[in-house]
Amino acid sequence: MSRFTRSAKRALHPLALLATTSGALYYMYRPRNIPGYEGPVVPPPIFGADGTFKLPRFPKLKSRLEQINDLKRSNTEEEYDILVIGAGATGSGVALDAATRGLKVAVVERDDFSSGTSSKSTKLVHGGVRYLEKAVWNLDWAQYELVREALKERTYFLQTAPHLSMWLPIMLPLDRWWKVPYYWAGTKFYDFLAGSEGIESSYFLTRSKAIDAFPMLKQEGLIGALVYYDGAHNDSRMNVSIGVTAGLYGATVVNHLEVKGLLKGEDGRLRGAEVVDNIGERDGKQGERFNIRAKCVINCTGPFTDGIRKMDDPGCKEIVAPASGVHIILPGYYSPGKMGLIDPSTSDGRVIFFLPWQGNTIAGTTDEPAQITKDPLPDEKSIQWILNEVSHYLSPDINVRRGDVLAAWSGLRPLVKDPKAKNTESLVRNHLIDISESGLVTCAGGKWTTYRQMAEECVDAAIREFGLKPKPITNPPMISGTEHVTDDATLDGTCQTHRVRLVGAHGWSRTLFIHLIQHFGVETEVAKHLTESYGDRAWTVASLCRPTDKRFPARGERISQLYPFVDGEVRYAVRHEFAQTAVDVLARRMRLAFLNAQASLEALPKIIDIMADELGWSKKRMDLEWRETVKFLESMGLPQPLLSATRKQVEQGKIDFKSLLEWRMYSRHDKPGPEGDNQ
Repeated sequence: MSRFTRSAKRALHPLALLATTSGALYYMYRPRNIPGYEGPVVPPPIFGADGTFKLPRFPKLKSRLEQINDLKRSNTEEEYDILVIGAGATGSGVALDAATRGLKVAVVERDDFSSGTSSKSTKLVHGGVRYLEKAVWNLDWAQYELVREALKERTYFLQTAPHLSMWLPIMLPLDRWWKVPYYWAGTKFYDFLAGSEGIESSYFLTRSKAIDAFPMLKQEGLIGALVYYDGAHNDSRMNVSIGVTAGLYGATVVNHLEVKGLLKGEDGRLRGAEVVDNIGERDGKQGERFNIRAKCVINCTGPFTDGIRKMDDPGCKEIVAPASGVHIILPGYYSPGKMGLIDPSTSDGRVIFFLPWQGNTIAGTTDEPAQITKDPLPDEKSIQWILNEVSHYLSPDINVRRGDVLAAWSGLRPLVKDPKAKNTESLVRNHLIDISESGLVTCAGGKWTTYRQMAEECVDAAIREFGLKPKPITNPPMISGTEHVTDDATLDGTCQTHRVRLVGAHGWSRTLFIHLIQHFGVETEVAKHLTESYGDRAWTVASLCRPTDKRFPARGERISQLYPFVDGEVRYAVRHEFAQTAVDVLARRMRLAFLNAQASLEALPKIIDIMADELGWSKKRMDLEWRETVKFLESMGLPQPLLSATRKQVEQGKIDFKSLLEWRMYSRHDKPGPEGDNQ
């Protein structure tokens, strides 16, 4: 072998190492278009040369009465291709998918968008690192595929609703050196599966850096931490946006319309449903009953799936095995504002998340068998378990107190069994699409992250089974507010929901709040909240806020002094988002009920007054809204002594708080202590 060859071989190794290292560095730090970080498709409005300022002109939805009349016309005119029962994440997703394929679709909901499971999630949009771990250790290819699909769906959230979805770094504290390579390999594999759809690679933090990033963390035994990225979102606002977008694309969307029975033809096949208007009953009238005719009926009622299935076949076996997941809300000082935490090994082996959300901190969840009820109450045992687990990884000088729980709720996760499987007791891994002999399509199970995929598969199955004819949409609605901007979606009759931007997405950007402040004079915190909750529709919301007659803010009366919710949101919810009850606004449009149950009670009189003005409520209806909302707040953790509070007591500030835990937690003494300090 010549000297040249030997020298070349010796040089080859460092060159290969250099090339590998350079490639890895380029992959990690290369410039990328990160989903959710794109600029606005529609630029914000500006002042014209003549000094005028024109707000965006967004398309309007039909009124509730107009939509109900459309439903009635299905009996005398063309029937619907699809009738969807249930307007949670899956049902609203099915309606949007079908509408954007050119099908005639209606969706009805006995309560409200995301009134059940879809509003009571952990607020994560994720593939599931713990599912990936199970897939690797059990050599489970199906589980691995589920993680891959969920990561792909995560990207669609950030592309179609960037104002409602965001990237969130999540810390995994490490207390053993052997865990460093183990979890490092796991998070890197998670990054690899996400590919270009991820935001940033996971990384290791030394002990000091971990404490700097998460100061509340317990330092004893801590050797460092790994940080990986996942998605988070505002679940019920996402659900409402899906429903509104479906309505703008031509779907008939009506909440508080309950299915009382299914209609069948002489051949035993389903032909539609009988419904009753629950809002009429709230106004002291008899709820109007009428029929809706449709070629296909799809059951998307989550935990209540078996109730609709038994309307079709009273003898069918139940397939839902509900599990209760309790979450609690703690003050924002329990966690950093922009970093979450996961504990993969709690005292009983479950996983618990600890995440910043809407200025507070959300912790959960539990997983217990449950009975199906409309608004399940969070049990004290689960709340105490979560608090106990939280205290284990927070610094011992932080007193984790029961009185710090601002809100708590229990969500029912609809785990399902396949009625056609050999072992009908085994739960399906992800979701189930089943078609009964009479033609009832049931779509159940799954999770928030995969709602869009579930809807796509469900509509595909309906098209095959019933011979439905999708068609191109040649004149799509101008959801962006301008005819010059359309989505990337090609509405040719195929599924395009991975490209269809939801209402509010087109004109949203991370700096939109500045334009809102400069034009309307709203507070910075309020402007950020409005743009992150409504996207470009924040222009409309802000315009509906009443002037304050103050130097600043010029507009926007806060509903609660503790949070950035304002009066214009209530008006917008009624006029543009189907809100019909105080709970619709308090829980699923503004989210205050999920953030602070007592603050919700204090804000309730203002909300009822604004809604009464918008909807023409009588005194009797206003009293009903008070009673039913207070009852609902019990399911959100409102302390027992406050359940008997009257509106007059709240308005006059005469509630006796001295019996509450919160009253006794703080120093309220004015007299100086023995050292001359206030105690």
